[in-house]
Amino acid sequence: MGLALEVLQRIARGTNRVSDLVEPKDLTRGRTDTPIRFEIAVDLGKRHYLYSIAFEFPSGFRELRVLEERLLVDGKPIFSRDLAQVRLARSGQGAEANFRIDWHLVALPIVQEQSSTDPLFIFRDWLANILILRPVPSLVQGISEEDTLRPNIKMTNIGAWFSGIIGHSPSSYSKISEYLLEVMPDFQEVKNPVISKDSRSLSFYFSKDGQQAELSLEDISDGERCFFIFALTIAANSAYGPVLCFWDEPDNFLAPAEISPSILALRKAFRDAGQLIVTSHNPETIRRFSDENTLVLYRNSHLEPTVKTSVAEMRNSKKFEGGFVDALLRGDIEA
Repeated sequence: MGLALEVLQRIARGTNRVSDLVEPKDLTRGRTDTPIRFEIAVDLGKRHYLYSIAFEFPSGFRELRVLEERLLVDGKPIFSRDLAQVRLARSGQGAEANFRIDWHLVALPIVQEQSSTDPLFIFRDWLANILILRPVPSLVQGISEEDTLRPNIKMTNIGAWFSGIIGHSPSSYSKISEYLLEVMPDFQEVKNPVISKDSRSLSFYFSKDGQQAELSLEDISDGERCFFIFALTIAANSAYGPVLCFWDEPDNFLAPAEISPSILALRKAFRDAGQLIVTSHNPETIRRFSDENTLVLYRNSHLEPTVKTSVAEMRNSKKFEGGFVDALLRGDIEA
């Protein structure tokens, strides 16, 4: 799922060359007779958006091309596209605008919106701003030369993300501080001072028993860097959300006792706005979600498709008794 979201987000952020999004090796077991299809549906405000795009690899081609592409709002097309032909709906007019486009280019980044209230702009902006997190703490950098509201997947530009959040909504610092104080009781504050003409550097201040310590982001542990990512994710949903957050293994680098409060804080932040999706193999994380909110993904072999079922469905069909995690640990469930 994360890789599919990455492709869709890259489209929304302006990558429109098909070869920069998918390659022939992405075809399932080399099946050139079956298109690759990506689809995402979301409710924004009171409107339902559905975007889909399919790529095919015709015989004799060196790269994939767009087979079809659609953006629907409340079931009505904003634009539709088959191969090279794009049909753009005109608001308030009976006729459509039709034009042709290179079939190796995606239309979504190219079609022009009319204003910031245009459904095309709203959807594209939302998709571009979703958070896809797969942090590599050892690569996280506290030095930044710019501000951004769009962190990269590995979180290497976390300093720029902090600057962007605070610049966009200064009051969001209170949410960052509140979470960090919960998981690190000696935390005092985080600063991002200018260290040269175009650069800033994150510094963390700790205090206990009258003594103080100042540490750069590079000097704190991998787990503490993950705490900071939790804090910024919570703040981001409040500052410029609601956002969709997909986090792959958020419990990585955390001690067992640290997982539960962090996951609960994350869930609380997304309870009333936005959407949170996490993947995990950790029992402590899985226990923080209800049966209805937990999906089990598995496959019998690398030659078979992934199967999805909910824990609620498994419980209703009497596949296990008691706690789901306990049944997994006992080996009562194969997953």
